[in-house]
Amino acid sequence: MTVQTRAADRDGIEALFLRLNKAHADKDPDAIVEAYAEDAVICDLAPPLSRRGIKRDEVAGWLATWDGPITIATRDLDLAIEGAMAFATALTRMRGSQGGVEQDIWFRTTLCLRRSGEDWRIVHEHTSVPFYMDGSYRAAVDLAPAE
Repeated sequence: MTVQTRAADRDGIEALFLRLNKAHADKDPDAIVEAYAEDAVICDLAPPLSRRGIKRDEVAGWLATWDGPITIATRDLDLAIEGAMAFATALTRMRGSQGGVEQDIWFRTTLCLRRSGEDWRIVHEHTSVPFYMDGSYRAAVDLAPAE
């Protein structure tokens, strides 16, 4: 793989992430679903523990719980690309309003992507928040990365 190919792959993956962020801000379920492979393994913040595929109606239902745009931002992105596969980790911040209550949460994101032709799709998504190990097992949604 040439340096130019790697740069083009990185650009393509970063463009996919930007489209996904815009789709959340626009509350566009079709654009969100388009970012994923049909049989993607999803281990996200909502139950169940995992599922295969991402369903447009479920995404639309979740988007409807937000009062306005959802802002998604990442930091500390680490992207490894090898051939038609890529692996990305980042800290992700999601902000918006639900039922008049402002939401602002940081979580951990791990994505595996596969290239098909010129397009990249997410084939595995894992998002998580740590939990307090004090016996309460409360999700530590009050954490933010150090500046």
